[in-house]
Amino acid sequence: MASISSTSQSHLIFNKPNIVSPKNIKSTLLSLSIKNPGFNSWSSYKKSLSLKKINVVSATAADQKPKKRYPGEAKGFVEEMRFVAMKLHSKDQAKEGEKEPQGKPVAKWEPSFEGYLKFLVDSKLVYDTLEGIIAKAEYPEYAEFRNTGLERSEGLQKDLEWFEEQGHDIPEPSPPGLNYAQKLEELSKNDPQAFICHFYNTYFAHSAGGRMIGRKVATEILNGKELNFYKWEGDLSQLLQNVRDKLNQVAESWTREEKNHCLEETEKSFKYSGDILSLILS
Repeated sequence: MASISSTSQSHLIFNKPNIVSPKNIKSTLLSLSIKNPGFNSWSSYKKSLSLKKINVVSATAADQKPKKRYPGEAKGFVEEMRFVAMKLHSKDQAKEGEKEPQGKPVAKWEPSFEGYLKFLVDSKLVYDTLEGIIAKAEYPEYAEFRNTGLERSEGLQKDLEWFEEQGHDIPEPSPPGLNYAQKLEELSKNDPQAFICHFYNTYFAHSAGGRMIGRKVATEILNGKELNFYKWEGDLSQLLQNVRDKLNQVAESWTREEKNHCLEETEKSFKYSGDILSLILS
């Protein structure tokens, strides 16, 4: 860069195609000042250099666009996922929600026993699918999420056995659960970023809003019984934090485009899980 800058200055001052060597600069400037007394040789040359440097720096800065920051990016990719998910909540569900409320709020739900059993059966199919995919780990990054303590399939199995012991018939999985399970299988093989989005939203949503729904249903139709579906071994907040750390670590190897693709899948994950949740009221 130094040689390019010197060449430019030589052309500006002397208007000649040849490069003036550093040894001849002062003598040439002295000759110019003798011929032109108004020409302050050395100070003019230094001023010219400074102006040129300022112009080069300014042009470089103008060419460099500031990096776009995504909401939550500074705290890690999980915070980006959380931010997008919260925006998809209704205004009465979360202070960050942007959607208008639709239907009755959870507090006014009237769950049916049969509908709740359908919900549990379809939920078990989804968790069976998720945990089976993680166990196989066709992509190495999936293996990071084995035995996190958030697994729900075993607890749901115990709950369904309890219902059966109470004399209730356990239904077969219905279309909402079957469709979601099939979608998860497809994504896990062909689109790991999208699959991770569904993984995150399924487990983290259940640990938050899912528990609230569980308490509501237990009060309404189960005489307050707490199901295994809503129990975790150990400190749930720590289990969640461990998974957050793993998710952030996995996402570090993704390009910005891959991260955005993962975020764009959030609305689809809400749609699939919402279809299963609506079974409670059927």
